[in-house]
Amino acid sequence: MEQTHFVVSMDDRGRLMLPSALRRCLDMHPGDRLILTLEPEGGLRATPARQLAQRLLGLYRHVASERSLVDELIAERRQEAEREARERQSG
Repeated sequence: MEQTHFVVSMDDRGRLMLPSALRRCLDMHPGDRLILTLEPEGGLRATPARQLAQRLLGLYRHVASERSLVDELIAERRQEAEREARERQSG
């Protein structure tokens, strides 16, 4: 993406008004959240929260495909049930 500059003003309550062109570039709509990251050089990086969530989901997608918490819980419950049944038979 080509670097683009936008001028933003802050009102007396500390709110920033994002220009419509910037909102279109970020595909932002009323109620969307924006993550602001302070860069070491002092600049700000703005990332729509939805975009960040999608990026993080992609990072962990392989973990989800290799492991099913539901299957693990079912297996644990079956082991517990077998143990309880053995205890009832012996006790």
